[in-house]
Parts: sequence; C-alpha cells; structure tokens
Amino acid sequence: MSLPEIRTLPVPDGLEGERVDAALARMFGFSRTKAAELAASGKVQVDGAAVGKSDRVSGGAWLEVELPEPAQPIRIVAEPVEGMEIIHDDDDIVVIVKPVGVAAHPSPGWTGTTVIGGLAAAGYRISTSGAAERQGVVHRLDVGTSGLMVVAKSERAYTLLKAQFKERVVDKRYHALVQGHPDPMSGTIDAPIGRHPNHDYKFAVTAEGKPSVTHYDLIEAFRSASLLDIKLETGRTHQIRVHMAAHRHPCVGDVTYGADPTLGKRLGLTRQWLHAVRLGFEHPSDGRWVEYASTYPADLQGALDQVRAESNA
Repeated sequence: MSLPEIRTLPVPDGLEGERVDAALARMFGFSRTKAAELAASGKVQVDGAAVGKSDRVSGGAWLEVELPEPAQPIRIVAEPVEGMEIIHDDDDIVVIVKPVGVAAHPSPGWTGTTVIGGLAAAGYRISTSGAAERQGVVHRLDVGTSGLMVVAKSERAYTLLKAQFKERVVDKRYHALVQGHPDPMSGTIDAPIGRHPNHDYKFAVTAEGKPSVTHYDLIEAFRSASLLDIKLETGRTHQIRVHMAAHRHPCVGDVTYGADPTLGKRLGLTRQWLHAVRLGFEHPSDGRWVEYASTYPADLQGALDQVRAESNA
C-alpha cells in the first residue's frame, strides 16, 4: 500500500482572508468542488491544525493537503449500442438519436453502453478534444432520456459547437409528458439549480445553484397529464426534470423527482417521459443553420397513446 502524497505550501499574502477551499484551488490547481471535498474529509491543515472549507487563511501560514490517490483512467470501450440511430454524418459532425439506458460517455461507476463507445464500434473517428473519456461530446442527455445528440468529429467542429452551446444559440427542444396541468399553460421557469443537499445523485432548485432557465408551452392536455414543448435556455444536469418537479408537475414516470409511481406503472413506463425532439445549430463547416428532428420511441408513444385514449373514453 503506497503512502499518501502530502503537499505543503505557504499561503501567499495575496490570498489573505480567503476561504480554505478557494485558497486550495488557487494554490494547487484543484477545482473548487474538489478542494471543498478534501477539506470536508479532514485532509487539509493550516499550520498543523485541521480546517474546514469555509475557514479563512492568513498570509504566510502553511497550507498542507493530503492528495487523493490518482483515479484509474476511464477507458472508452467500443461496444455496439442497440437502437442508436445515425441520422446525419459528414466530415465534421455525426447526429444520433440516443436510446434510453445509454450514457453519453464513460464515467466512474457506469458499466453500461455509451454513445462514444457505440460510435467507436461503428468505425467512427471523432474529435480528440476535451477530456479523454468525453472525446467529441459537446452536450449530453441523461441515461434515462432519449433523443437527439450531436457529436463532433473534427477538432474545428468541437471548438465551434462548444462555443455555440456556451453562448446559448443552439435550439434544444424537448417534449415532456408531465403530471397534471401547468398554470399558466405556457411560461418560463427561472430558478437556480445545484446539487441536492441530501442526495448526491439528485439536483434541486437551490439559492446556491447555477442560473437555469426553462421555457415551456402546452401541446396537448389530457385528463391526468399534459404534453409540453420545452426549450432550454441553459443546460444544467436534470434541468427539465428538476424544474418541472419544482413546478409541481414532474415528468410522468420520473419517480426520482416525485412522480406518482402508479401512473408510470400503469402506462408501462420504466423511465421519465422525456425526449429530445429537435436540435438546431450553425453547422461548423460553413455556418449555415441546420435542424434535425426525432420521433418518439415506442415506449413513450405507447404511453402517450394510452393517456390520450383514457382522456377520450
């Protein structure tokens, strides 16, 4: 068993009064989140005394941190993805319809198939920009959400597409079947989203979160649910699911965020009713506007048909 690596540096005078996590991030190059995690686990000391992430440092004090063991590199496994549809392919991009149950890219703890692995198995060469496990990925969909994704094949495409997503000029449209009937029928949810305070795997509307904006419009109302067209202005993890749940209209089948499990079960759903139906952006090769569309997969279409039939009965 190897001994932990410990680094010690004097706090520069310019960081006088900074929080421990902020000083740690500046001095050692960690992310603010990783710095806070190290402090919370008791692996940070100032002048020989353990400190918390929100404690303040003094110029000239000795800041000591026990570094975590390096993580094992995440490998991209070339593995075919059943049901993944390629709807456009050129020298710069590949546009796919991601099926449910597939991750965008490998991550710690995920043992299932990925979009990146599926493309590799199909013989696609994609951009090597970004983190090693996220090559070519410029945006993501939840494992339990299906629909359109664009992956960069060239380095130029990666850079230009990432810029478009950052500048919020990409048109990302989703359809969601939600419980009940939103009031008003069309509106905007502007509420910050961050990590859930009690559940690591969930997100929540929280004052400490990042700005998050979701626009929705009613497509069709049923007896027990409403079909919405949703446009994202921002792209936070689980954004639609969190915002609709906070609005008291969770996506049908989304038991993680408070949906009625009996309704989802009755409709034969094993995931949230949410699908990325349209994706529009400026093509990185020549700047022309392109749009792609996707129909509902069988499980979502079947649930929608049943809800509609029950309303018309």
